[in-house]
Amino acid sequence: MSLQTVGSEARMTVSAIRDAIDAAPPLRERELAARIGISEAELLEARGDGWRVARIDATPGRLIPAVEALGDAMALTRNDWCVSEKIGRYTDFHDGKHAAMTVNPDIDTRMFPQHWVHGFHVEKDTEDSLRRSLQVFDGAGQHVHKVHLTEGSDLAVWAALREDLAVAPAPLAPEPAPAPEGARTNPDRVEVLRREWAKLTDTHQFLMLCRKVKMNRLGAYRVAGAPFVRALQPSAFGDLIRGLSAGGVGSMVFVGNRGCIQIHSGPMDRIAPMGPWLNVMDPRFNLHLRDDKVAEVWAVEKPTKRGPALSVEAFDADGTLIAQIFGLRKEDGAVDETPAFRKIVDTLPDAETAA
Repeated sequence: MSLQTVGSEARMTVSAIRDAIDAAPPLRERELAARIGISEAELLEARGDGWRVARIDATPGRLIPAVEALGDAMALTRNDWCVSEKIGRYTDFHDGKHAAMTVNPDIDTRMFPQHWVHGFHVEKDTEDSLRRSLQVFDGAGQHVHKVHLTEGSDLAVWAALREDLAVAPAPLAPEPAPAPEGARTNPDRVEVLRREWAKLTDTHQFLMLCRKVKMNRLGAYRVAGAPFVRALQPSAFGDLIRGLSAGGVGSMVFVGNRGCIQIHSGPMDRIAPMGPWLNVMDPRFNLHLRDDKVAEVWAVEKPTKRGPALSVEAFDADGTLIAQIFGLRKEDGAVDETPAFRKIVDTLPDAETAA
């Protein structure tokens, strides 16, 4: 295998990556990169044969205002086992050093700029079309967020983006991907956790509480007990999606990674399972969940000023969060959930034993 040295690391050359692509079966980018043993960003940069790839500034404060001018686009955020795709406009952007966001009914995101490291302007020829996208990866070359153009996107703006956001190309030297943290508990602070949990007034205070008691989200769930959490069967997460669809009940679906969280607010109508994937295939929202990779599910209740906030949260076998579903807050903001959502959650099957 042909290698080159980048910094102190020996990495595959572009020609070696292209040879590995040619030798591999047809796979999606993420799976192909894993098969070759490189990051998705390295795979993208090495692409030839109908791909045109250019480096651009990935900083949200520069990229997202430029994307807003595109008009309708498709926002894609994913992790290993879940993909959220939303069509809309990137409006109401709020920048920040540690966190940025777009807040509108279609493209609702929370962005963490420190992980928006590598950006690409991508054009890909297919048999019947030219696919255009902007793709962002973290320091390890892992997916953070992608913007795909749609029929409603402004192509004149697209043509200018490459020049406006261009940065000098430099060899990719991805850092090691972080290992899964798993559940982190602290038996000595369980009573403090429970006491302070009961005093929460906003869901955003929860992670601060976890840091205070030296636990993480899953670790806290495993030791908190009733009335704060209820362990559910792994199948319960898919059951919830199907139940929400059947009942026409809206919800808030959070899917993310360490660099971006994407939120869908509204109903999930058309459910289309395919093999291990549980899919929501609505006109402007698609969700793709590897249902078989859900290993642990918790129903979680947190007190807020607007009343209890109920969520159902799915984790994989490594203890990594896959997705969260909350009750859809009423438009007046008076309560954090609806009775219809709680009714469905109450029917979900308990785990046979707590994790």
